Amino acid sequence: MSDPPHASAGSHTAVDENRLEELIIEAQAALPVELPALANRCASALGLDTASIYLIDLQQRLLIPLDEAMETLPVDRSSAGWAYRTVSPRVAEADDGVMVWMPLVDGAERLGVLAARTASLDGARLRRVRMLAHLFAMLITSKRAYSDWLAARTRTATMRLPTEMLRAFLPPRTIGSRRCVSTAVLEPAYDIAGDAFDHSVVKDVLHTVILDSMGHDLVSGLTASVAMAAARNARRGGCDLADVVGSVDQALARWLPDQFCTGVLCRLDAKTGVLRWVNCGHPPPLLIRAERVLDGALDSPPQPPIGLAGQLAPATRQVHETTLEPGDCVLLYTDGVVEARDADGTEFGLDRFTDFIIRSSAADERPAEVLRLLIHAILDYQRNQLRDDVTILLFEWRPQHR
Repeated sequence: MSDPPHASAGSHTAVDENRLEELIIEAQAALPVELPALANRCASALGLDTASIYLIDLQQRLLIPLDEAMETLPVDRSSAGWAYRTVSPRVAEADDGVMVWMPLVDGAERLGVLAARTASLDGARLRRVRMLAHLFAMLITSKRAYSDWLAARTRTATMRLPTEMLRAFLPPRTIGSRRCVSTAVLEPAYDIAGDAFDHSVVKDVLHTVILDSMGHDLVSGLTASVAMAAARNARRGGCDLADVVGSVDQALARWLPDQFCTGVLCRLDAKTGVLRWVNCGHPPPLLIRAERVLDGALDSPPQPPIGLAGQLAPATRQVHETTLEPGDCVLLYTDGVVEARDADGTEFGLDRFTDFIIRSSAADERPAEVLRLLIHAILDYQRNQLRDDVTILLFEWRPQHR
């Protein structure tokens, strides 16, 4: 994140370190609803005028202020949105000084933006704004796990019960390390039933999962939730990939014997680029290399869906392996992506899907922004009336990022 040209060296504004220490200690016990006032007090201790926190809404269209008296801002038509989309600071002139829009980022996940107002801007003040953004990104991340208020604040519609249940299991949209990044989107945001995704980085190994369970009701959401829990349980117990899938098979066969789901589970060694995957009745992953899709690169012989009991259940799952090249991207998706139809009944299609990914990536969009733009394009294509859940997960191997 480079400093904008407005920033100059040095600042004579003193920092009240004792007051700042008191505020950081106070922040540990602060309720989420108290964060807007706390942000202003921290800004004052850093020699800034004011600071405001905006969080991204569930569909990544709006930046919603934690201060309920303030107005929401559009992601696609505002300086705040520019900072969010590019993960870079944006400086704008204000009536009584300068406004700095600083992205709020937790690891690889974009949370929103922090708006800091100051009478003038120099290098020291810009660093303080960045420090304030880092502090509040950590605070928001630590507090949102147990605060209904933060979750409710970022919603713009009423969520159905199956969706509420399933979203409680979902990880952050974007995770990563210096060598890899994984990002995912899922729609419709308030009405999903059976689609789900999971990803986790353990040391130098990236684990990813995409699932599509049978049906579109509470039982479908329960199926996906049990499948994710079983996969995590086996993964955290040190199981290899075949045994992880076997554990999910057994969990569904035992607890939900009439349910099943399709899915793809992957493991990427971020040191070597070795990718191992199991495809259980799901659309095959797509490999994008040098701005083109390598046809059939990750195809594999068909295997039954997960959770089939009795004679249909395989004794062991077949694990496939290949080695990626630096910069390779792997796409996992559910069939709702390519089956979305416009008013004339024309499908969005696989070619349109992959072309969008390639063109956006070629324009140097970050993976999370590529998927944000893509899911909105799919929604617009089908006039926001999806016939099926749409889930996309994209991960990239980038060992050169050290």
